[in-house]
Amino acid sequence: MESIIHLEKIEKAYHMGSQSLTVLKGLSLDIFKNEYVALMGPSGSGKSTLMNILGCLDSPTGGRYVLNGKDVSKMSDDDLAEVRNTEIGFVFQQFNLLPRLTAAENVALPLVYAGVSKKERMERALEALNKVGLADRSHHKSNELSGGQIQRVAIARALVNNPSLLLADEPTGNLDSKTSVEVMDIFGKIQAAGNTVVLVTHEEDIASYAHRVVRLRDGVIESDNSKAPSRMHAQ
Repeated sequence: MESIIHLEKIEKAYHMGSQSLTVLKGLSLDIFKNEYVALMGPSGSGKSTLMNILGCLDSPTGGRYVLNGKDVSKMSDDDLAEVRNTEIGFVFQQFNLLPRLTAAENVALPLVYAGVSKKERMERALEALNKVGLADRSHHKSNELSGGQIQRVAIARALVNNPSLLLADEPTGNLDSKTSVEVMDIFGKIQAAGNTVVLVTHEEDIASYAHRVVRLRDGVIESDNSKAPSRMHAQ
């Protein structure tokens, strides 16, 4: 079966003067199409560094990373930017919406960089907002939306390019528990519709929504547990 993420002995070291700090220590991992995976680990375990590498925001210092058939581990910054725009949808803890734009305009932003016409941008933005149950709020600005609605707009923006991978970094970190449940239900629906979802969280109850939990400690994988093998490889 084809893996969407193939990590082979990934290393990441940071150099500060004569000091060197190795954060990821030969980590190997495969994530398959349509999986729903949570990455967990204590502070300093390497999960944020791994997330940055998975999202092509950073490159490993050793090993191979193949994303959807493309070896991205040795790509230039320009090529990585292209991969980020076409292959990956990001959802962050800080919603990163532009306050002067409407929900639909915020969602359409990635399509501006992709050179899509204005008419098609708006059509696709409305379609993405519909997926997260916010089509009726498309003309509202972020100060007219609740925290949960803002995060749903951010999820719609991540989906608008039809990415092969959705990466969510602490997506409920700024939300109350009721709103967190609503947002996590949306991720479940997105995965059920055929998307691959990888989320980084330190909260056990949020990780419990995923079908597979990968735990990191000291730059290596400590455990990798699948909870629903029958659904894991569903196409």
